[in-house]
Amino acid sequence: MSRLLARSIVFFTSASVLVIEILAARILAPYVGVSLETFTGIIGVILAGISVGAWLGGRAADQRNPRPLVGPLLVAGGLAALASPQIVDVIGPRLSTGPISIVLAATFGFFVPAALLSAVPPIVVKIRLSSLDQTGSVVGSYSAIGTAGAIFGTFLTGFFLIAAFPTRPIVAVLGVALALSGLSLWVTGRRRRILPVLAVLIGLGSLLLLFEGPCDYETTYHCVIVEVDESRPSGRTLVLDRMRNSYVDLDDPTYLEFRYIRLIADIINTESPQGPLQVVSIGGGGFTLPGYVHATRPGSSNVVLEIDGPLVEIGKAELALTDDTEVIVDDARMSLRRLADHSAEVVIGDAFSGASVPWHLTTVEFNREIRRVLTPGGVYAMNVIDYGSREFVRSAAATLGGVFGHVALFAPSSYIDGSGGGNYVLVGSESPIDVAAIGRTIRSRDGIERGIAGNQLSNFIDGAELLVDDFAPVDQMMGIPSG
Repeated sequence: MSRLLARSIVFFTSASVLVIEILAARILAPYVGVSLETFTGIIGVILAGISVGAWLGGRAADQRNPRPLVGPLLVAGGLAALASPQIVDVIGPRLSTGPISIVLAATFGFFVPAALLSAVPPIVVKIRLSSLDQTGSVVGSYSAIGTAGAIFGTFLTGFFLIAAFPTRPIVAVLGVALALSGLSLWVTGRRRRILPVLAVLIGLGSLLLLFEGPCDYETTYHCVIVEVDESRPSGRTLVLDRMRNSYVDLDDPTYLEFRYIRLIADIINTESPQGPLQVVSIGGGGFTLPGYVHATRPGSSNVVLEIDGPLVEIGKAELALTDDTEVIVDDARMSLRRLADHSAEVVIGDAFSGASVPWHLTTVEFNREIRRVLTPGGVYAMNVIDYGSREFVRSAAATLGGVFGHVALFAPSSYIDGSGGGNYVLVGSESPIDVAAIGRTIRSRDGIERGIAGNQLSNFIDGAELLVDDFAPVDQMMGIPSG
């Protein structure tokens, strides 16, 4: 094996492992969400695969002639990569949330391709070793080449591939490229044997490519499904990563299906002056509230800060997002800085979806930016999802209280007393919040939520820590729904 070929193989296999690692988060997202725990589980499983594969590859290279091993391993690694999305699709619907499910899903889906591909570099090193006097330089050089390949795979996938192509075609191309590369190495001296094997592999690969993923659309951050409401033909539900994220009625933007969205509308209508409003929304989703504000407050200004550009295109094509709404496609932490002081009467925080919590949008530092953008009498209404011990929502309420002069929380009584969980709405303002008036608005539509502030809210918070940029473990704080 020539030096150039050996180095190319090590570079390619190492890059492939990191491509698989990054894409694993996208493939798992519809079933286990996108969180720190998801990335932690994937990284741990891939590292385990690299470790086991390197160990077994090294042992195999010592116990037999290493040259015939490289081709079959590349073929097997390519087929395992091709199969990984289908394996996840089979086991995914049976998974619950939590670390154990994440590790199990990552193990079944991605451990085998990571191990098979990681077995190749030590075998190539054994092939290239011509004497013990060169062990250090040979092992060191191929370790450096493998690391360079991993860096290349990371940058290529994170900065280019995911933004340009759907996940499953990337996996398919990678798997086919690995399998064909392995076949080209395997074929030498085995042409008669390889033809039937090649036919079988091509057949298997073709069958795998026929399987479709669970998404209508795959954006930079989400697996997206748009469902038609059979009981309301003009209704559309936006599903992100298996979670119902938003609902819009194409014919009636004032129809609000989700309870917490109705609650935010109650807060806006009670706390804000009559007439047009200047509204900033953190997170677009189905763009329900911008449509509602335009319909109920003609002449209003709506600015949406949405990180997921393709979601904006889906909103225009299927969810009645109109040009009346200005959308800034960027991370909200970055784009909020570009908004002028006191430029919004209402800021809506709705960037959370299921188990996906952008922690940097929960901290004291971020809330100070919101306070800067709000007018002196403006309100910030924030959707928070939590269950169980309510550690996250209690810390989120404490954090708002550390920034705003007045804070209130609205939710069903069962959520407040801890026997239930779901969407809470927190309100922060520099002006007093009329909790009683908001309560009357809620009751006028037969809503079930109640509001707490002052001592009641302090008792609810119960000494919870403030979330700051240096310490905001919201993924671990957030409760998991039962059932």
